[in-house]
Amino acid sequence: MMAGLDFKPKCLATTIGSMPHVDPKRATEVIFTHTPDIPTWPQLPHLSFKESMAIQVSEGMPGVRLDEAKGTIHLDSGDLASRELELFYERFIEDDIDHFAISPEYAQGFEPFLQMVKEKGPSDISLLKGQLIGPISFGLTITDQSKAAVLYDDALRDAVIKTLIMKAKWQRKRFEGAAPDVESVIFFDEPYLQSYGSAYVKLNFDEVISYLNECFEGSGGPCGVHCCGRTDWGLLMETSVDIISFDAFDHTESLALYPKKIDTFLDRGGVLAFGIVPSTYPTPESIEDLTILTLLERFEGAVSLLAKKGIDEGKLLESALITPNCGTGSMSVPLAEKSIEFAGRLSQAVRAKYFGDEA
Repeated sequence: MMAGLDFKPKCLATTIGSMPHVDPKRATEVIFTHTPDIPTWPQLPHLSFKESMAIQVSEGMPGVRLDEAKGTIHLDSGDLASRELELFYERFIEDDIDHFAISPEYAQGFEPFLQMVKEKGPSDISLLKGQLIGPISFGLTITDQSKAAVLYDDALRDAVIKTLIMKAKWQRKRFEGAAPDVESVIFFDEPYLQSYGSAYVKLNFDEVISYLNECFEGSGGPCGVHCCGRTDWGLLMETSVDIISFDAFDHTESLALYPKKIDTFLDRGGVLAFGIVPSTYPTPESIEDLTILTLLERFEGAVSLLAKKGIDEGKLLESALITPNCGTGSMSVPLAEKSIEFAGRLSQAVRAKYFGDEA
């Protein structure tokens, strides 16, 4: 475990990252309107192929072969990639953070977000949140020239992990430049952890922990991990991660299988991000028939389920965040905005009910 967060979030709201907008300024305004305490820079995959999760972090990675016209990417592990690896490690060893920048072409919402951080001022911001794809999901999504997942190539996997570390450090550096006194957290999004333990993923327990910990501990500060389905939550609580983001709308039962590990995780300063507001899952339209009251009841049901397993309810509430259960990038713009709005409003309702003047 790293130093962890400097405060108890007490059910503040934040978002996961992806949004369906094609106007970066509008996306940023939505974030700051509804989740101003922990704003997240918006990832906008509908704007460009380069803003998809894996492509977005590929700049500066050795062996990248990107064909935007065909919409394809792979990593080449041949001789050219080997020469690129040598140059890559020089940059990494020198801690040349700016070399690993995510350029505006790959993240059109990042600069507008930083501008709004400066305009709003840091006094009312509790935490700045950044995100990128995690090493397991990148390594299983992207293949080499032989169509083999790069996670299973020792040299390419190491380069992927180190690139992600530098991308995380670059985000922190830019956040610090915009708001020097505000803490930052970087989330590593790991949708492929849903497949851990299946016949299709040839990874053991220790390998997953090792790859994730290298990213968390190399990033220079508090980290989170997001997985929007069922996974081995006990495995994640064995890592040094600070925040675990899960789908509380549909999958609290799977988390509740690990009460002792949850208790230990919370005692060492860990935070659970309750993805209680539906977004992409179970369907993008699920949000339409819900109200703040029904979501409050669902959130309290999730907390109650964990409390029945022996976890102190007060500790859960103090160490909780409220979020959509996944990114909103697959939703329509109006429904995405409603999901984010509901996360903010639900947070206000929970904090007023359980924390009152302390909130």
